[in-house]
Amino acid sequence: MDPRLPPTDLARRSLLTETLLVLGVSLGASAVWSVLSITRKLTAPGGLAAQTTSMNTSAAPDQPWIDLAYQLVGIALALVPVVLALHLLGREVARPWRLLGLDRTRPVRDLAQGTMLAAVIGIPGLGLYLLARELGVNTTVAPANLPSVWWAVPVLVLAAVQNSVVEEVIAVGYLFTRWAQAGWSTWTIILTSAVLRGTYHLYQGFGGFVGNIAMGIILGWFYTRTRRVMPLVVAHTLLDVVAFVGYAALAGRVGWL
Repeated sequence: MDPRLPPTDLARRSLLTETLLVLGVSLGASAVWSVLSITRKLTAPGGLAAQTTSMNTSAAPDQPWIDLAYQLVGIALALVPVVLALHLLGREVARPWRLLGLDRTRPVRDLAQGTMLAAVIGIPGLGLYLLARELGVNTTVAPANLPSVWWAVPVLVLAAVQNSVVEEVIAVGYLFTRWAQAGWSTWTIILTSAVLRGTYHLYQGFGGFVGNIAMGIILGWFYTRTRRVMPLVVAHTLLDVVAFVGYAALAGRVGWL
């Protein structure tokens, strides 16, 4: 086992059961819903190319303050599995967020590395999305669909941060720790986590599936080298902020969106 990991008294079976339960209330559940979603879209008239996947939608468009409450509560509740994962790791180490590199001890380096990762992933990722949509194997993704209210951009930024923290802490930091403690090899862990990432993005289409597997491999490899989740959170946040806020600003003005 990696000497950087804390010792555990949990048996291999218990470790794997724990990860399945955490996934069952977080990204694993999203993966199941995503498979159902892509199945429905594939069997609908016109196939994937004729459909739009809408994200960050309004819950009460005619009641802005109620809508804002829905958005904020949704963001907060989505973070509960992250707290659960850290709590479970906290049975073996006093400060589990430090074990995962989810801290502010290296802000400049984390920001620089996160920005670099965002560029490496984001530019080819956009090209892959456009190609997949042109080939008819991806839906048209509309990342931001909130009404024109003062809180729309702040909520989109918060949603980007929430997505980043949930995915990187659970799919990378937590799972990499538990699966390594269970005796899995490094590349088995990286590839399994990457396929999970691709699966819970499958609702977008096969371009999103392949693109997120590639993203998972890059981020997973980087994490095994640095043992720090924070650069991953920075990279993912930048990618989602650009996608969400950029779409909100440019939709209807740029033809290829």
